[in-house]
Amino acid sequence: MGADSLHTFFREYLQKEPFFLDKKALQSQYMPETIEHREEQQQQLAQILAPCLRVERGSNIFTYGNTGAGKTLTIKYIQNTLQRIASQSAIPLRIAYINCKLKRVADTEYRLIAQATKEIEDATGKPIPATGLPTDEVYKKFYEAVDRKEQAVILILDEIDQLIKKVGDGVLYNLIRMNDELARAKLTLIGISNDTKLLENLDPRVKSSLFSEALHFPQYNAMQIQDILRKRSSVAFRQGAVGTGVIEKCSALAARDQGDARRAIDLLRVAGELVEREGGEQIAIKHIDSAEEKIEKDCLVDLVAAQTRQFHAVLYALISSRRDGPLNTGTIYTIYKGICAKVALPPLTQRRVSDIISECDGLGIITLNVISKGRYGRTSEICLTISESAIFRISELLRKSLDLGEE
Repeated sequence: MGADSLHTFFREYLQKEPFFLDKKALQSQYMPETIEHREEQQQQLAQILAPCLRVERGSNIFTYGNTGAGKTLTIKYIQNTLQRIASQSAIPLRIAYINCKLKRVADTEYRLIAQATKEIEDATGKPIPATGLPTDEVYKKFYEAVDRKEQAVILILDEIDQLIKKVGDGVLYNLIRMNDELARAKLTLIGISNDTKLLENLDPRVKSSLFSEALHFPQYNAMQIQDILRKRSSVAFRQGAVGTGVIEKCSALAARDQGDARRAIDLLRVAGELVEREGGEQIAIKHIDSAEEKIEKDCLVDLVAAQTRQFHAVLYALISSRRDGPLNTGTIYTIYKGICAKVALPPLTQRRVSDIISECDGLGIITLNVISKGRYGRTSEICLTISESAIFRISELLRKSLDLGEE
């Protein structure tokens, strides 16, 4: 497409009536005026956190439930309300929200505490360098930021299971101990997790003293998801843009997928984007089917992104040798060790690499076929099962994660 054609395309796009009135209503950062079907959880959270408005220490809270059950949305809604009231009444309350799934934010103990310090301290505080300080020194700076005056501090750790997976639960134990040493401030912790069995796997010292309150978010049913979608779509689209049966289709798909309201909202948004691109006037059920296919591809990329660098190195070994036909574990291990040498990553044992290959099979990225070689034993034949377009996107992600540069 030449410069003139591009210019014409963008001009015509600007002149068309927008298909979306407010797309933000279908995006993750959107905060509705009310949170549907989470009144009970809001009430419980409000009762537990209300003492923070009197600069008292609230009980630590562990919130858990399936993906898309409204955990983060509800807690951020409570956070916004608390901050507004504290501001209006000049109450010294600081709230820090950290998504522990984000790389370079909470993928090490150092970075987590540095980010928490940044969120809590005022504008006069000196930023902590990305690396270079002893971890004890970073904890000291966090302690100073929290305890610099009499104040209530709430630290929200979203995807806390990802944090524990990366750095262990020692960081939580350190935060618990720190609270007992504070002279002026009161620190309250809120953990958010999709892993309903997380508490069972914690160190007994952490488990017994960390979360004194556990709050479950049940999955939404199809009718509840329909309510949510109708309210969101009335804000997002012009009248008549959503065809008959579309809301019901999205809700049924999401209810089947463990009541994931976020998935239903994403389906509706992506379907709207597809209609907008083709110049259509209304979302039909066929657009929901297309949106589901597109999201499935995107979800796989997100799933891979959340894995460790060791996982990425093994998967890159699989992908980079895919054109050589079916492979076995021994061949993959040799390629994997070569990748580790390039990126200064300590290689795992062949047994552990075999475990990661099995994880790839469980995620649907590959298939493992065990083949008998008679008296020579058995071997596993490995074949990739994802599309070339998904392989391209995942390969780009892996090269960036492993610092391999451009191909």
